[in-house]
Amino acid sequence: MSCIYVLPNPTKLGICLHATSIPSVASSARSSSSSHYMLPRKRQVGGEVVVQEDGEPNLADESPIKKLCTDDSKGTDCNSGNINSSSSSDKPPIMAMGNNGNSGDIDEDLHSRQLAVYGRETMRRLFASNILVSGMQGLGAEIAKNLVLAGVKSVTLHDEGVVELWDLSGNFFFSEEDIGKNRALACVQKLQELNNAVLISTLTTQLTKEKLSDFQAVVFTDISLDKAIEFDDYCHNHQPPISFIKSEVRGLFGSVFCDFGPEFTVLDVDGEDPHTGIVASISNDNPAMISCVDDERLEFQDGDLVLFTEVHGMTELNDGKPRKIKNARPYSFTIEEDTTNYGAYEKGGIVTQVKQPKVLKFKPLREAVKEPGDFLLIDFSKFDRPPLLHLAFQALDKFISELGRFPVAGSEDDATKFISLVTSINDSSADGKLEEIDQKILRHFAFGARAVLNPMAAMFGGIVGQEVVKACSAKFHPLFQFFYFDSVESLPTEASDPSDLKPLNSRYDAQISVFGAKLQKKLEESKVFTVGSGALGCEFLKNLALMGVACGQNGKLTITDDDVIEKSNLSRQFLFRDWNIGQAKSTVAATAAAQINSRFNIEALQNRASPESENVFDDTFWENLDVVINALDNVNARLYIDQRCLYFQKPLLESGTLGAKCNTQMVIPHLTENYGASRDPPEKQAPMCTVHSFPHNIDHCLTWARSEFEGLLEKVPTEVNAYLTNPSEYTTAMKNAGDAQARNNLESVIECLDKERCETFQDCITWARLKFEDYFSNRVKQLTYTFPEDATTSSGTPFWSAPKRFPRPLVFSVDDLSHLQFILASSILRAETFNIAIPDWVKSTQKFAEAVNNVMVPEFQPKKDVKIVTDEKATIILPASIDDAAVINELVMKLEKCKEQLPPGFKMNPIQFEKDDDTNYHMDVIAGFANMRARNYGIPEVDKLKAKFIAGRIIPAIATSTALATGLVCLELYKVLAGGHKIEDYRNTFANLALPLFSMAEPVPPKVIKHQDMSWTVWDRWIIKDNPTLKQLLNWLKEKGLNAYSISYGSCLLYNSMFPKHRERMDKHMVDLARDVAKAELPPFRNHFDVVVACEDDEDNDIDIPQISIYFK
Repeated sequence: MSCIYVLPNPTKLGICLHATSIPSVASSARSSSSSHYMLPRKRQVGGEVVVQEDGEPNLADESPIKKLCTDDSKGTDCNSGNINSSSSSDKPPIMAMGNNGNSGDIDEDLHSRQLAVYGRETMRRLFASNILVSGMQGLGAEIAKNLVLAGVKSVTLHDEGVVELWDLSGNFFFSEEDIGKNRALACVQKLQELNNAVLISTLTTQLTKEKLSDFQAVVFTDISLDKAIEFDDYCHNHQPPISFIKSEVRGLFGSVFCDFGPEFTVLDVDGEDPHTGIVASISNDNPAMISCVDDERLEFQDGDLVLFTEVHGMTELNDGKPRKIKNARPYSFTIEEDTTNYGAYEKGGIVTQVKQPKVLKFKPLREAVKEPGDFLLIDFSKFDRPPLLHLAFQALDKFISELGRFPVAGSEDDATKFISLVTSINDSSADGKLEEIDQKILRHFAFGARAVLNPMAAMFGGIVGQEVVKACSAKFHPLFQFFYFDSVESLPTEASDPSDLKPLNSRYDAQISVFGAKLQKKLEESKVFTVGSGALGCEFLKNLALMGVACGQNGKLTITDDDVIEKSNLSRQFLFRDWNIGQAKSTVAATAAAQINSRFNIEALQNRASPESENVFDDTFWENLDVVINALDNVNARLYIDQRCLYFQKPLLESGTLGAKCNTQMVIPHLTENYGASRDPPEKQAPMCTVHSFPHNIDHCLTWARSEFEGLLEKVPTEVNAYLTNPSEYTTAMKNAGDAQARNNLESVIECLDKERCETFQDCITWARLKFEDYFSNRVKQLTYTFPEDATTSSGTPFWSAPKRFPRPLVFSVDDLSHLQFILASSILRAETFNIAIPDWVKSTQKFAEAVNNVMVPEFQPKKDVKIVTDEKATIILPASIDDAAVINELVMKLEKCKEQLPPGFKMNPIQFEKDDDTNYHMDVIAGFANMRARNYGIPEVDKLKAKFIAGRIIPAIATSTALATGLVCLELYKVLAGGHKIEDYRNTFANLALPLFSMAEPVPPKVIKHQDMSWTVWDRWIIKDNPTLKQLLNWLKEKGLNAYSISYGSCLLYNSMFPKHRERMDKHMVDLARDVAKAELPPFRNHFDVVVACEDDEDNDIDIPQISIYFK
C-alpha cells in the first residue's frame, strides 16, 4: 500500500592532507575501457596512489574506506588545538588559539562557504569517498559536477554510449566536436578543471557488480530496472553496505530511489546548530516547569532531549543526563521529572538541545518497487501524482525492454502502448492499486520520455548530488526511499501538433520533442537580463545556453555584475577557474557560457544595477526585455530590480540559497504579487550595552571583536591620516562639530600619536600586551567593582540576572598559548599600521615570550564614579559632556604638539578587514579578541573557522542547492516565454535538501484596488502621452471620476488645489513644471518622467491610484 507523507517544516533557518606530485598519464583520446585522469597535486588520504606503467593507479595498498571514517593514521584531531602555521615563509608561526583545530587539512579559502554548511568532519569524510556515476547524459554530468565541486576523493564516470547531437541540450560538457566520442571520455577533461584535487577516472565497458566494491556510493542515471535490482542487491548485502542511488529524468518527469543499506545511521538529521535557551526559573514541581528569558523565542519541540548546565540552587539538573521536553512553548517548557525535593532554583542555567542520531532501515529495490511505502509530497495540488509516476517509470522500463527504444514524441500509438503497460502493472498490483489512471499525464510522459531536459537535469543533479554527500558523511536526512516530481505545467498551454515535436537535426532536438519547435523559436529569440554572475548566475548561464535562450538571430542576453572572482568562488561558481581570480565575473562567465553554446548572444557588463546606472539600463533597454532573472545575493539589490520590473511590467524570476536551503519566487506582471510585497522581519540586533559590557553568547563577543579590530586598526589610523593630510581643515571640522564624537576622534588620534605611538616592534608588543590587560582584566575589574556579584537593581532584583553573566578577569600567562597567540597577531598588525618591519626573532616562541615578559604592566585600581551604560535602548556608548567644545580646543592644541614630534612624511597604514586570507592575521586577532572575552564571561569559545563564519558574516553556500534553485527557475522560464499560463500554472518553491523538504505552491496574486468600473494593482502604471499641460492632466483624471488635489515630482510639490497661485500653472506643460519648479534634470535618454498624484472621488474618499508616467517626447 502506498501512502503520502510530509516531513515537518524545519524549526529554524543554519584528515591530514599532503600534496604529492603525480604525473599526467592519460588523455581524453585514450581508447582504453578504463582511464584514470591524474592531476599535478593530489591530496593523500589513506595511502599514496601509485601509478603503474599502464597508467592504472594501484589501489591495492590503499584499502577502500567503506565506513563513515577518516584517515586518522596521521594523528590529526580536528579539535586538538594544534598549531596552525602560516603558509608564508617570511611570517612568524601562529600558535594555538584555544580550540583552534587543525586547519591544514582543508583549503579553507576555497571551501569556506561549504565548510559553513558541512563542518570539517563532513568535509573530511567527503575527501575519503570514492563515487561511481553511471550514465553521462545531462543528469549524470550535473551530478558529477556537483560532487567534484564538493571535493570527494574520486569520481568514476561510466558510460558505454557515444555522444549524439540529441545529448547537447542536456550535457554542458559536450560540444559538436564530441559527437561520436564515448560520453564518459568526452566529459572528463572539463570535469577535471573544476577541481584538481579530485581523481577523475572513466569506465567505458560493461559494468560488473563486483566492480561496485571500489566505491562508497554508486549512482545510476540510465539503467534498466532488472540490472538496477541486481546491482542494488549486491550493494545492499555488501559488508559494509554500498549506498545505491537510481535516478532518472524523462522529459518533465523525474525520479530518485535511495538504498543506503539495511541499517544506516544519520548522525545529524538537519544540520542545524543545537537550540539553546537561558533559564530564568525552574519550579519545584512534578512535572517541572522551566521558564527562559524572553531574549529570544525557544526553538525546542516536544520530544527533544536537552541538557542543563550552570544551574545554581537546583544543581541536581547539572548531572549531564538528557531530559525530554514536553509542552514546548515560545518561552517555557516542562520536563518529565519530579523536582519537588530538589534544591530551590537560585539563578543561572543554560539548556541545550541534544541532537540524536537516527537509524534508517532501507529496503532493497527488489522489495521497495513492489511496496514503495511513503512518498515525499512536494506539491499539495498533486496529491495523487507520486503513485502514478511510480507506475509510469516501471512501464517505461518495460516499454524499452520490449521494443528496444523509447516512445516517439507525438506518436499516439506509442502513447497508447505505454498507457496499456501502466494499466497492466496497476491491475497486477496486489496492494495499492490506483482507482484512476490519468491518461493525459501519461501521454505527456510518453511523448517526452527520451528527452533529458537541462532544467530537470540541473534540479535532479542538485538533489542526487546531495544524497551522495549524505551517503558518504551521514550528514542530513536521506530521501527515504522514492522521490517523484513532474512539471507538466511547463508545457505550452496550447497542445502541440505532433509534427511540431519532430527533430530538426539541431542541438535542441530533445527539448523540441517535449515543447515543440514553436516554443524553441521563442526561446532563441528572447531578450533576457540576468543580474549577477556568481553561483546562481553561473548555473543560470549554463542552463540558458543549453536551452537555447537568446541563441537566435534576434535574441540577446545581457548579464551584469560589478564583482571580481575570488578563490572562495571556485567551489560553487563552476564557470570560473583559478587562473580567472581577480578578473570580472560577468566577462569570464559570459565567455565560458559561449563555449557551451557558440550561438549564445551574450553581452557582459560590469555595472551594478542601481539608480546610478540607469543611463546604461535605460528605458529602451527595459522596454525591450522579455524577462529578468535575478542571481543576486542581497535584499536591497533585489528590491531595486523588483521595482524596475514593476515599473516596466516585466516578469522577474527570483531565487536565493542559504546552505542546503533554497527558494524561488515567480513575479509575473498582473498575475502575482511583486517581490517587495512581503518581506522577512529585520534581523534582531543585540543591544549596544549587551555587546559592550554584558555578552552572553559568542556572537556578542565576535560582534564586539570585529568592532574593536576595525576601530584600532582601520578607523584610528584613517583618522590620523586625515589629520596629517590637512591638519587645519581637520581641526576646523572637529571644532565645528563640537560634539562627543569629535572629542572622541581627537582623543583617539592623540593617544595613537603620543603614548601609543610605536617606533620598534618591541613597542608593538608592549601595546598588544597592555591592550590584553586593559580589555580582559582591567575593564572586567572595573565592571565588577561598579556592579558587584551581589548588586541589585532599583526594584531590588539581582543585577546579574539572566541573561547577564558575571565576568571574571583573566590573568595573563606566556605559558597559555592562546594568550601568546593574541599578543603575537596583535603585535604584527600593529606593526603593519606603523610600517614597522617584523624581526626574524619573532619566529621563536621562546624569544617572543621573553619579549612579552619584559613589558611592564601597571597595577590597576578601579574608579568609583565610572558610568557604564546598561540601557538596552542606548545606541551610542560615548559619554556626552556640556563642555565638549572647550575640551576640543585643548585637544587640538595637544594634537599640534604631537605632530611636531613626528618624523617628516609620517603616515599610518590602515588595515581593512579581509576574512578570506588566512596568512594576514586578521582572523587570528578577531578570534583572539572574541575568545578571550568569552573566557571572561564563561561563554564557550570557538575555533578560528567558526569565528570567520560569524565575524566575516559568511553566507553558507553549496553547489547542490544552487543547482536545484536554478533548475526550478528555468522550468518556470518555459512558462514565461511561452505565454498564456494562468497563476495556478506557476510555482514558488521552498526546499531544504537537509531534511529533505520540498514545498511548492502557486504564487500569491496582487492586491486589487477598485474604483467605479475600473480596477488596478501594483503592476499598473498610467501613461499619458503628447506632453500634456497641468490642465490636461487634471481633466484626464476627471474623466476617470478622480479629483486630483496634489501632484508631486520626487519631494517637490508641482500642484496643490489649496494654493491659489498654483492655478496659474494650468497652461504650463508638466515637463516644464518639473524642470522649473522641481529643478528636475532629465537626461537625454529619458523620454518621460513620473509623478505621484493624490486623488479623491466625488464623495471625498481618498483613492490610491497608480503612478502616472508623463511622456514629453
